[in-house]
Amino acid sequence: MIKRSFTLSQKRSLLGILFILPWLLGFLFLFLSPFLQSIQFSFSELKVAPNGYDLSFIGLDNYHHAIRIDPNFNRILTESVTEMVYNVPMILFFSLFAATLLNSKFKGRALARAIFFLPVILASGAIEEAQSAGLIQLTGSSQIAQELGEQQNGFDPMILVSILGNSGIPLGFIEYIVTAVNRIYEIIRSSGVQILIFLAALQSVPSTMYEVAKMEGATAYESFWKITFPMVSPLILTNVIYTIIDSFADSQVTQYIYETAFTSQNFGLSAAMAWMYTIVVSIILVVVGFVISKKVFYYN
Repeated sequence: MIKRSFTLSQKRSLLGILFILPWLLGFLFLFLSPFLQSIQFSFSELKVAPNGYDLSFIGLDNYHHAIRIDPNFNRILTESVTEMVYNVPMILFFSLFAATLLNSKFKGRALARAIFFLPVILASGAIEEAQSAGLIQLTGSSQIAQELGEQQNGFDPMILVSILGNSGIPLGFIEYIVTAVNRIYEIIRSSGVQILIFLAALQSVPSTMYEVAKMEGATAYESFWKITFPMVSPLILTNVIYTIIDSFADSQVTQYIYETAFTSQNFGLSAAMAWMYTIVVSIILVVVGFVISKKVFYYN
């Protein structure tokens, strides 16, 4: 009997298939049918009937209505894309900065990591549903958030603008930094998962590389850009894709599509909007993934 031996690349491919197998089975048995139905709905007019629903094929009318007739869809979609362009760099910079700090050794490091991830837990759907059902009350956290908001409103951005302006920083970059400072709570709330991913990447960097760099006289700044940043670059791509999807999943467009379907009872138009939204997100992901993957350093 001949035993077949797998190469290293084949073993990695098998591990990859096993890793995505639960998602693949869930998609095939749970989501494939609604996925195909949504395509059918987007080209049809759906009317609720006593025994279900009736479909009338209308071609591209729903797509035409969403783009040319609906007064809000184009505006909301453009605002969501613009907000994503602003938010993704802010979240990534803060996540990498916070992960670098949390990776250093200090007392209470585990507690600090938990605090940074706590906003993600509080903002999760499970917590929201439990609060809506009356199972839990988060009055304390609401009061704290309100106090933080009041303190944030007391911040004078002109002080920061003056400091950065005197440093010779371009005005456009100053406006971006001030916007990030004013939205720090939103950035922290959206950075928990990214911090954990960056933290795992930082802990996988061999300590011997830092020891050699220190022996060669490299500064901490040089070690970061020559060792840390290249080594975590594959996870930068992962975090960029995750952040883009997360920003679109919880956007005004998603809420507008939901209202169109279940408030206005226009399911065909809602399906068309959802598919256009999916196409826009997919194009952005492909372009961003292609550009960043060219700069990613993979350590073997």
